[in-house]
Amino acid sequence: MTKRFEFNWHIPVPEPLLSGGVFDRWTEEKDSTDFETGCLFKVDEYGFFIYWKSEGKEGDVIELCQVSDIRAGGIPKDSRLCSQLINKHGHQLEEKSLTICSGTDYININYQHIICPDAATAKIWVDGLRSITHNVKANNFSPFTCLLKHWMRLGMLVDPKGKVSVKVVVRTFSSGKTEKLVYQCLQELGLPSGKNDVIEPSDFTFDKFYALYHKICPRNDIEDLFQTISQGKAESISVSQFITFLNEKQRDPRLNEILYPLYDEKRAVEIITTYEQDETARNEKRLTKDGLIRYLMSDENAPVFLDRLDIYMDMDQPLSHYYINSSHNTYLSGRQFGGKSSVEMYRQVLLAGCRCVELDCWDGRSEDEEPIITHGKAMCTDILFKDVIHAIADCAFVTSDFPGQFIISDDEPKEDARAAIVPIPEEKKEEVGDIVGEIPEIPPVQIQYTGSTTNVHPWLSSMVNYAQPIKFQGFDVADKNNIHYNMSSFVETAGLGYLKSQAIEFVNYNKRQMSRIYPKGTRADSSNYMPQVFWNAGCQMVSLNFQTADLPMQLNQGKFEYNGNCGYLLKPDFMRRSDRSFDPFAESPVDGVIAAQCAVQVIAGQFLSDRKIGTYVEVDMYGLPTDTIRKEFRTRLVPSNGLNPVYNEEPFLFRKVVLPDLAVLRFGVYDENGRLLGQRILPLDGLQAGYRHISLRTEANFPMSLPMLFCNIELKIYVPDGFEDFMAALSDPRAFMSAQEKRAQQMKAMGIEETDIKDLKDGEVEDLKLEPINVDVLKSEKGFQKTAKKQQKEIDILKKKQMKEKGLIEKNQCSAVEKVVKGRDKNDLTSDPMILKLVNEQTQQWSEMQERHRKEEWELLKQHVLDQQEILKKLMKASQASQIKQIEAKHERIKEMNSRQAKISVETMKEVK
Repeated sequence: MTKRFEFNWHIPVPEPLLSGGVFDRWTEEKDSTDFETGCLFKVDEYGFFIYWKSEGKEGDVIELCQVSDIRAGGIPKDSRLCSQLINKHGHQLEEKSLTICSGTDYININYQHIICPDAATAKIWVDGLRSITHNVKANNFSPFTCLLKHWMRLGMLVDPKGKVSVKVVVRTFSSGKTEKLVYQCLQELGLPSGKNDVIEPSDFTFDKFYALYHKICPRNDIEDLFQTISQGKAESISVSQFITFLNEKQRDPRLNEILYPLYDEKRAVEIITTYEQDETARNEKRLTKDGLIRYLMSDENAPVFLDRLDIYMDMDQPLSHYYINSSHNTYLSGRQFGGKSSVEMYRQVLLAGCRCVELDCWDGRSEDEEPIITHGKAMCTDILFKDVIHAIADCAFVTSDFPGQFIISDDEPKEDARAAIVPIPEEKKEEVGDIVGEIPEIPPVQIQYTGSTTNVHPWLSSMVNYAQPIKFQGFDVADKNNIHYNMSSFVETAGLGYLKSQAIEFVNYNKRQMSRIYPKGTRADSSNYMPQVFWNAGCQMVSLNFQTADLPMQLNQGKFEYNGNCGYLLKPDFMRRSDRSFDPFAESPVDGVIAAQCAVQVIAGQFLSDRKIGTYVEVDMYGLPTDTIRKEFRTRLVPSNGLNPVYNEEPFLFRKVVLPDLAVLRFGVYDENGRLLGQRILPLDGLQAGYRHISLRTEANFPMSLPMLFCNIELKIYVPDGFEDFMAALSDPRAFMSAQEKRAQQMKAMGIEETDIKDLKDGEVEDLKLEPINVDVLKSEKGFQKTAKKQQKEIDILKKKQMKEKGLIEKNQCSAVEKVVKGRDKNDLTSDPMILKLVNEQTQQWSEMQERHRKEEWELLKQHVLDQQEILKKLMKASQASQIKQIEAKHERIKEMNSRQAKISVETMKEVK
């Protein structure tokens, strides 16, 4: 857009972290420990990495975008290592320590333990690191910044002598080009180029790395675009050409021109000044290919409106008006049956932005029966309730300040429930809402939960702030009771059933009170259902298994990344207002919502894999059922190039998007074996049109350093067939002057002034086209299709019944024959009278059955034909009546027009006389 948007993703790094400090570090795996002393720890100026290096060892880094938590303290379980640390640092080891938790999913967490010289230094580093983590904006910076980040990473992964290894640099580009080419490009840039050579960090500047990137990965895809903009006649783009490109290609034509003005010369020159490196071109207000590349890879050319990453929604609505990021059986880190329970899962899920977690409480197995959390009797491991509460207290409000909701299924007797009451920190009492009650779930082993809301201890029940769970008794009862704080949980199968039978009622229910959807008990592998269908109905808490990084979880995390990753998204207006009706299965545009059209051209990819392997891209859309398009749009396979494949596909057209507010685009990059290499979820309502770079994410939605796609996205208002010219005339009336205006201009050229021409309004004859009514057209009508479907079902039922009867008779006949032939001589079977009689009887029985079946089928088909004939007659009469009505309407308009023309003729004759 015209006005420049300042994307302030950078959080200032505290000075002690920039200066660094010398600390000891240790890690502890299952069977091994690692202890390193005298490490210089630092954080770079941008807050990309925390990195360290000790004397005589290679440097190492942790990406801060992968850091989920910074914790004070940390004691090793290994007694030998613990003793070693205490001997060196004293018994105040925990006060001097901090732990960095990082990983690229919620299960496999790495713990890097650091020991500072004193407790004060440890606190400075804990507070400093916490201030620069969970920066959702830093997960969305531009591809150009990603290149800068990767260059900085190479400069930190130095060898024991502090040099950058050529091998490490070559590894960055080895997936698409030969190592020989990389060595040659290094040599051309004046850098060491031998296989075992090293580069001085001071010589390996970002400018040289950027030049190396362009030598090895020339942006021919942008070269083609550059030639199109410049019309192939110059080595740079003029201001006027650039303005045309910005307004026609990079701007969403649906935007209001007052709120989002067109690009003008001032703004275009500002962009040229910012990104053009050639001083001569910059002074001449022209843009070279390098300047265009830098602009297209910048924050100003992001694929989404970056202000959506802040909290931009109204956060003062009732809870039922929001989608809430929700987790199912939060404690499990694996399967639902025989899986492992983990306190760490609560931390990771809350830190990921989830605002609704689940606690299944049971009596403990120890003598004091201290409450535990586990998956009923599904042979899952146990964790202590109090440990979970402490974990929640630590992490509930790190990522989001908005209310956390806790689904507590209390399966313990009242008299022992007091042990479950763990005080919540005073300052967070107002921000925690508990939903206490039974979650009516049946585990895979068909064991029923025994808890109920009546088993909840009054002390525990008194903590309920937001909602009261009740058993769902129907939408009519809920509507009659009209209690907004009552909520119900629905297993996914029940939820789908209500959607199928009472979709509009489900939407209205969710306007007033909350619903929670959870996976069916047979999902023993902790797979997830598709959440989109329930979001379409306005269900607030669509609970998923966070431990499984599948497509449903990708949709969930991609959707909730926006609005500051606070865990709450405001539902569309018509899904909140009681005076509006909405059908989530609607195929026509929703009242008050403008349908959209979206076209996506996948042009090229960058750094998609570190292997020489073929790749392809799939583009899907998820939204209302009518908007959802899956597995239909896929690029060709580009073989043996994971570095910079060029697809240059024809645009994938999503012609009609009924509800853009709920729709999301998914880009999935796969290798030739169908393995997912990267993906990205982009909400359609925040998507920007034009040529955009789309940075990819891992399966678990963590940012990938360099992988990205270069695409062209076109967004328009959906226009039905036959209305294109009308829509174009509305968009640009000046381009569609009437024939009379053109004639007036032509007469003016002949010396006839416009004042001499009398304005006579005339009617326009309509060309009414009536399609012939034939059988094929009538059979495509909805009423006939419904009957045909019903009739086919009846035929299938009859055939199934007949097949069952055939099987039964065949079985009985075979059994009878076996009884008769048992014990008889095989040579006498063909002449045995008893056997011959039995065969004749069975043959007659089978023939009679076949004849009966044929008559049943014939009678049914005969009735079907009569029914179809009756329906076709009705449809034909209705179509004929509709056409007669159109003809009569046209006739009336022509009569009116003729009458008006006759009147005008009479008046004209009078004037002539």
